Amino acid sequence: MNKNIKIFINYFLGPVLFIWLAWSIYNQISSQRGLEESLSRIKLSLASSNIWFLVITVALMVVNWSLEAYKWMLAVKRIQDISFGRAFKAVLSGISFSISTPNSIGEYFGRVLYMSEGNRIKAISLTVVANMSQLIITFAAGLAALLFIRQDLVLAGIATQAFVNAFIWVSAIITVTLLLFYFRLPWLIKIIDKLPQVSKFAWAIEAIEHINATLLVKFLSLSVLRFTIFSLQYFLLFQLFDVNVSVLQSWMGISVMFLVMAIIPTIALFTDMGLKNELSIQLMGLFTTNHLGVSLTSLSIWLINLVFPALIGSLLILGIKNIFKNRNEST
Repeated sequence: MNKNIKIFINYFLGPVLFIWLAWSIYNQISSQRGLEESLSRIKLSLASSNIWFLVITVALMVVNWSLEAYKWMLAVKRIQDISFGRAFKAVLSGISFSISTPNSIGEYFGRVLYMSEGNRIKAISLTVVANMSQLIITFAAGLAALLFIRQDLVLAGIATQAFVNAFIWVSAIITVTLLLFYFRLPWLIKIIDKLPQVSKFAWAIEAIEHINATLLVKFLSLSVLRFTIFSLQYFLLFQLFDVNVSVLQSWMGISVMFLVMAIIPTIALFTDMGLKNELSIQLMGLFTTNHLGVSLTSLSIWLINLVFPALIGSLLILGIKNIFKNRNEST
């Protein structure tokens, strides 16, 4: 890599990204409605025996991103063997880059920085496949939950019957389409190779041809585990902030929220948090009147699952020069 680009990443991009992220987070939190009441509620919760719910939630965050790192490590293994530690750093760096891009597409750039120079474009196509597995599970779980609470949504006046039915059909079509594409990827790549307009770019996606059904099922299994962890984190924090809902109610509300978030594009991490907060209040409002507790849960999940990893990822970028020095490292 060009020396000037290394200098730019090491001494400018990393520090600027960290400072901008920290400042944006401060502005986002300080502008929250009812901030003083929220802080008081948080202090009471942290002083109680329920603090263990928070400890477990933080531990599950580490497990969650570890599963994602393992999944990504399996995906790029087709072109380059990397260690789990390096994959974990790549995932955290990807989070820090995703903060200002639509639907977090910037994460690809953050991750491929940890790949050897000739493998970075190929790694993007493999990352897309791994991420598709998570999207499929999100749609499948959200669709199942939506079928459970569709009448509740209508009775609560959140949506009309026609809108809910249309949303169910659209979600079902997208889910089936994603599954068909997912398990026919090698076949699709062969078709793309034969198209004269895009054949010259076939080298960038040729690694997908070698992904077998066993690996695709493994991606889906890891994605199910990650989704289960997401749901469990919400339930634990609901208990921390006295939101009295059952495991099933928590799962249904959160699953539909993730489904909506997957369909509606967001321009940045901060609009993502705001939309999730509003959606969670509306959906969990079907089962509880503790809107403050729901809002605190959304804020806490945002801080634990995204903000802290993003801050760490931005700091890791500062040490990326060591990666460039050892870019031919195989493990």
